[in-house]
Amino acid sequence: MENVTLNVSGMSCGHCVNAVEGNVGKLAGVESVKVHLDAGKVDVAFDKEKVSLEKIKETIDDQGYDVE
Repeated sequence: MENVTLNVSGMSCGHCVNAVEGNVGKLAGVESVKVHLDAGKVDVAFDKEKVSLEKIKETIDDQGYDVE
């Protein structure tokens, strides 16, 4: 299991948290996702054999947030 913390800008409210956690959490291979709104960070635990880090970043980007 791979664990990463991503810096994500543009998140400002509960809807942002739900959009990121809900959509990333639906990806096959993602075990857990936790948004830290105040810090602008997202922790993701995933199986790199099933889903790539790029796919996770792309999913966050598709929700309208910038992944650094």
